Amino acid sequence: MCVRNAGRSQMATAFAERERDRRGLGDRVEILTGGTDPADEVHPVVVDAMAELDIDIADREPRAITTDEMATCDYVATMGCSTLELDPAAGVDVRDWALDDPHEQDLDAVREIRATVESNVVALFDEFSDPAEGETATDDERSQE
Repeated sequence: MCVRNAGRSQMATAFAERERDRRGLGDRVEILTGGTDPADEVHPVVVDAMAELDIDIADREPRAITTDEMATCDYVATMGCSTLELDPAAGVDVRDWALDDPHEQDLDAVREIRATVESNVVALFDEFSDPAEGETATDDERSQE
């Protein structure tokens, strides 16, 4: 989640969906995305950066997310701009990835942010998924994408 749900969180969602599918966790992992003050559209430079990896997010729309929705999650990844506070008693594992905002940045800068987002998503899935439950791409396979 992030404030605008127009860049970092959209990339994270797309990578999380890819990891969920690669690992065969479709029946066990639900992915939510949203922002506290959603933008009107996903940043075009983010759409372009993801298209370079054959991930199409052009039709996605930023959406709002509430504290109540996040409290139902096992993990919440914030992008460094979170304005919502979760009650520690909710038992949600919150990760603040403190990423630069891709809005109004050039494609090279967005590629760097994208690489960090992808790495963070893969690492999170590595933490909670059992390798025996599904196949994961090797580092060599990922670098070919």
